[in-house]
Amino acid sequence: MRTAIVTGASGNLGQAVVQKFLSEGYAVEGTGSLLMDAPHFHSVTVDLVNEEAAAEWVQAVIAKHKTIDVAVLTVGGFAMADIAGTTTAMIGQQYQLNFETAYNVARPVFVQMIKQGTGTIFLIGSKAGMEAANSKGMIAYGLSKSLLFRLAELMKEEAAGTAVNTIVIVPSTIDTPQNRAAMPAADFSKWQTPEAIADLIFSNTKNDGSISHVIEL
Repeated sequence: MRTAIVTGASGNLGQAVVQKFLSEGYAVEGTGSLLMDAPHFHSVTVDLVNEEAAAEWVQAVIAKHKTIDVAVLTVGGFAMADIAGTTTAMIGQQYQLNFETAYNVARPVFVQMIKQGTGTIFLIGSKAGMEAANSKGMIAYGLSKSLLFRLAELMKEEAAGTAVNTIVIVPSTIDTPQNRAAMPAADFSKWQTPEAIADLIFSNTKNDGSISHVIEL
């Protein structure tokens, strides 16, 4: 049985990803408080900002399943502020939420996948992280998300010649109850559902080295 790990499994996107991979016959290990009566799903609470705790969790998954085939890292946070209103403390907080939580898991997973010679890591980027023009009014968030793109590029370089891929998924607005409440006048039909994003993630798990390191929705 193939194995997937999902950080933020109790979030809107995380739950959709968990359900998708379970339906495709994967064993899924998650972080978060998601409770599910499924024989091949297990979730624990892990402080992903803590590098040692994150690494211990990854090693526990490896000890249990021997391999990690897919990692989908959905944990993150958001903050609004222009340059005048953005302090280094805000940047540090967003860096922890959006980069450290991803890097602390991606690093040991990447090392394991290189040993295996195969595997796919999915990072959740944002349009604000892709281009500076999209970060106006959300400086700390955009800066922190931009690092995920650089990380994917660096991992792609180190994994050259293997079937290990690191992909940044860049969604537009995700259709969640929280976003609907925050933007009640928006056209929800133009938003992407967590289930559609989960389907896209699963469809890009092939490990032949041909996949772009950025997929913009």
